[in-house]
Amino acid sequence: MDPVRNPYAPGAGQRPPELAGRDRELGQFEVVLERIARGRPERSMVLTGLRGVGKTVLLNSFRSMALQRLWGTGKIEARPDQSIRRPVAGALHMAIRELAPRHLAPDRIDHVLGVLKAFAARDPKAPRTAATAPLGIEVPAVRGRADSGDLEIDLTELFVEVAAVATDLSVGVALFIDEMQDIPATDVSALCAATHELSQTGAPLIVVGAGLPHLPSVLSASKSYSERLFRYVSIDRLGRAAADLALLAPARREGADFEPEALDALYEAADGYPYFVQAYGKVTWDVAAASLVTAVDVKVASPQAEAELAVGFFGSRYERATPAEREYMRAMALLGDEPVATSAVADELGRKPSSLSPARDALIKKGLIYSAERGLITFTVPHFGRFLRAQPA
Repeated sequence: MDPVRNPYAPGAGQRPPELAGRDRELGQFEVVLERIARGRPERSMVLTGLRGVGKTVLLNSFRSMALQRLWGTGKIEARPDQSIRRPVAGALHMAIRELAPRHLAPDRIDHVLGVLKAFAARDPKAPRTAATAPLGIEVPAVRGRADSGDLEIDLTELFVEVAAVATDLSVGVALFIDEMQDIPATDVSALCAATHELSQTGAPLIVVGAGLPHLPSVLSASKSYSERLFRYVSIDRLGRAAADLALLAPARREGADFEPEALDALYEAADGYPYFVQAYGKVTWDVAAASLVTAVDVKVASPQAEAELAVGFFGSRYERATPAEREYMRAMALLGDEPVATSAVADELGRKPSSLSPARDALIKKGLIYSAERGLITFTVPHFGRFLRAQPA
C-alpha cells in the first residue's frame, strides 16, 4: 500500500495513531487532576514498565490533559550522574511562563522567577558570568529563598513558591520526569522530601514520573514513606483486543483492513508490546499488495521488521555495552527469558559472582538490566534475550 499514507508510528515516545488499551491509566490521571482541582488531597503518580510499553507516550498524554485544564507543566528527562537542580528549574520556568499571562500580579510572577533564578544558580555547572542569566530569566535573583545549596531545602521552597502561583489561578502545576530511575540517589531523596512536604500542605503541585520496573525500589531506598507518597501504576503489554485495535483503527481510517489470520500473526510477532505493534504494523502496511492485509503479507514483512528492530531497538542498546557486559548479558540470555539468579549467571560463565559485580552494576546503570528482586536480574527490554541468542557467539 501507499507508504505515504502509512499510519503507524514506531518512534521513541511518539504517540501512536490509536492509543489503545490505556483507558485505565488515562482515567486514573483524570481523577488526580479533578481531585486537585477540587482542593482534595492526592498523591503524585509514577508509571513503571519495561522499555517499549509506552510510558513516555502516556507521560506526554498526561501532560496534554493537564494543559487542557490550563495547568502549568514542565518536563525533564533524568540522566545518570546529573543533578536535577537545573533541569527542574527549567521545567518549572516553563510552567510559570504558561501561567503568567493569566496572572493579575506581575510582581508576584517576577518574584517567583527570581527564586527560580537563584535556585538554578546554585548548580555548580550553572553560568557564573553576569552577562549570562540562568535560564534566560532577566529579573534579579531573590536572595534567601531556594538558594541555600541544600537541594532538599531549596527544592521544597521552590515548590512552595511555584504552587502558590497556581493556587492564585485555581489550577495546578505538574512536573513530569521521564527515566526517573536515573536521578542520582541524593537528588531522589530531595525530590521525595519536597514532594512529601507539598502533599502534606495540599499545595497543587504534583510530580508525575516514569521509569523502569525497579523505580519503586529506588524511591523506597531513598525515603521509606515514598511507598505511600506516590500512586504506582504498572504499564504492561497490550491484551489481544487492544493490540488489534491499535492496528485496525488507524488502518480503517485509511480505508484498509486486516484479515483475522493477519491479526493472529501480528499479535504473535509483536507479543502485545506497543512499540513492536507499531514496528510490525508499519512494515506490513508497506509490503501489503492490497487494502486487505493478509497473513502472507505479515509473513513477508516480519523478517524486515525484525531486521529493523535488531538495528534500531535492540542493536543500539547492545552497542552501548562493553565486551564484558555483553558476555554477561549473553549468559543471562542463555539461561532463559525469565529473571535469573546472579549466581546462575556466574555458574554459566564459570566465574565467581564477586568478579562479575562490575559488569552487572554497569548494566544496571546503563538501564539494560534491572534487579527484579534480591538476587535476581532480568532485561529491561522485552525479547532482548531472544535477540542475544540470535547473535554469533
